Amino acid sequence: MSQVSIKSPKHCAKQGLNVDKLYKKLFFAFSGIFATLLLLILMIWLILRPAKPEFTLKEADIYQLSLSGPNLLNSSIQLTLLSKNPNQKVSIYYDELQVYAAYKGQQITVDTFVPPFYQGHQDSNLLTASLVGTGLPVAPSFNYEVGRDRTAGKLVLNLKVNGRIRWKVGTWVSGRYRINVNCLAVMALGPTLPTGPLSSRQGTICSTTV
Repeated sequence: MSQVSIKSPKHCAKQGLNVDKLYKKLFFAFSGIFATLLLLILMIWLILRPAKPEFTLKEADIYQLSLSGPNLLNSSIQLTLLSKNPNQKVSIYYDELQVYAAYKGQQITVDTFVPPFYQGHQDSNLLTASLVGTGLPVAPSFNYEVGRDRTAGKLVLNLKVNGRIRWKVGTWVSGRYRINVNCLAVMALGPTLPTGPLSSRQGTICSTTV
């Protein structure tokens, strides 16, 4: 005759407690390992302290900036920027970069996308972009503002780069950070709106925020 073993509720409760303790130990062990890795990454990050990229406006040429209607603008601008990574141990991935020109707070070209690229330690890259706008609406004050600049004899444009970057330290790659670059191009302006090239070759340092 076979015997049937029936465990008491007290015995089952003990087994349940042992399983719970095991899960808790595993949880705390993995949590400790994860916290240690995060702390290590943070310490490396604080020690290296990556500096933000540096941008310099090398050249900007306006080939067209003319009204085709009461408040419609046609524009054509060629831009060359120098991008430099000042870090000795941190590389940079540039993602989703887009460039456009603005005048007195108004965007006067459509967004132009720059192909993503990788920048090693203390490397530099030349970035070129053709910025255009066809029939872009501008504020009624556009002609007035240009008239003021014509009197002053100079035209000031903001050339902007917006996008996202990632830092690389060894084999570790960070999440994406937003980057905003603003470059000022100052050009001599004659008595009429330019229909030929106006150039700025000042090597102006741009402001960069990350």
